[in-house]
Amino acid sequence: MTPSQPSQSFTIRIAGLAWPILIGQLAVIANGVIDTAMTSRFSATDLAALALGASIYISIFVGLNGVLAAMSPVIGQLFGAQRFQDIGAEIKQGAWLALFLALAGCIALAFPQPLLALAHASSDLNEKSTLYLRILALALPATLGFRIYASLNTAIGQPKMVMALQIGALALKIPLNGLFIFGGFGVPALGGPGCAVATAVIAWTLFLISALILRTHSSYRAYGIFGTGFAAPKWAAQRELLKLGIPMGLSYLIEVTAFTFMALFIARLGATVVAGHQITANFGTVLYMLPLAIANATGTLVAQAIGAQQLETARRIGFAGIRLAAILSVSIGVVVWLAREAIVRAYTPDASVAATALPLFMFIAFYQLFDSVQVAAAFVLRAYKVAVVPTLMYAVALWGVGLGGGYVLGLDPFGISPSLFHGAAGFWMGNSTSLALVATGLLWYLRVVQRNAEREQ
Repeated sequence: MTPSQPSQSFTIRIAGLAWPILIGQLAVIANGVIDTAMTSRFSATDLAALALGASIYISIFVGLNGVLAAMSPVIGQLFGAQRFQDIGAEIKQGAWLALFLALAGCIALAFPQPLLALAHASSDLNEKSTLYLRILALALPATLGFRIYASLNTAIGQPKMVMALQIGALALKIPLNGLFIFGGFGVPALGGPGCAVATAVIAWTLFLISALILRTHSSYRAYGIFGTGFAAPKWAAQRELLKLGIPMGLSYLIEVTAFTFMALFIARLGATVVAGHQITANFGTVLYMLPLAIANATGTLVAQAIGAQQLETARRIGFAGIRLAAILSVSIGVVVWLAREAIVRAYTPDASVAATALPLFMFIAFYQLFDSVQVAAAFVLRAYKVAVVPTLMYAVALWGVGLGGGYVLGLDPFGISPSLFHGAAGFWMGNSTSLALVATGLLWYLRVVQRNAEREQ
């Protein structure tokens, strides 16, 4: 990989790494789509409970997962520098960090009442959502453990094994969901919480298989993960991971809680409205997987180039990835807008829920450009081990402009919001505006970081 390579070759490299990441991510997100579609056929109440429970779980999981994501740029740079034995040491310290994070996350999931109280939901919704979250507390340690395996493979440019396991997990999801949601073979019908039982079974299966692969497959021996003795947690190494991981985790948390609190506030408008929002948010998450995969692949290649001291190459790869993500995401956004009625009908047979969801699809078609640019720029910045300033940008834009503005528009507490943006549409308008702001800010800051890095070299 040399600075003289044309941008087209960088795009091809990014695409070659991104497609298995995308398929694996779509397999993971398909689990959520399946949960939503199958639960909607059980009852509207269970679907609303799933929306509340899932929004809280995703916030906790993504925040913790974001802290662990600090391993990716660290391992990517070590791989680019060909310091393979150091990769194994980072994996061991990452495993300790995952354990500490899992303990904190399980406590939060077991006692979710403070967050559920914000929704002002009925006692039936609270009860089902609480059960859903407590079951997922059992899955969290395994999910974070598998994330270490996925981060390693992505950072070294080998995501196909992760993809294969994620596709296998998806194959188990429908039969397990059917068993635990609707009951059968002596298992009672659990409704929405049945999705969590299926998720827990699959999470532990994936974790055990991935651990076995790391221990036995010859391609991982060079990293010294197993067979090199026990490694206690080293607080210096933990501090270095947390120094990068905490702002990264906060940025993930800010991004997701912008949607979480949307769901909690929209829940005040009734089960039908929040169910329509859930369908829209779920499909928007599916679309987000494309720029996220490209961003992940771009960040990996940028980190490897930085580790190899090829900073001009790193800069060119970064902008090739941002450009690719933007072009593809905008194209897909147009297609989604044209096919929105068919998409909503595929999610739910409930006419009132469909009528609520349909107008919101305008927003997920509209903000594709901004969402793709911001996520790609953020991953490139993380490859440079830069996360604090982007996190501050996320906080101001997504919480201040997005959630705050959405609250003013959607719930209209001051009586000033145009009627067009009353209800869920106001929250989606605020979120779309905030993504435009953060995309612009991250692009500017990326250029500053790249110039400084090249000047220092």
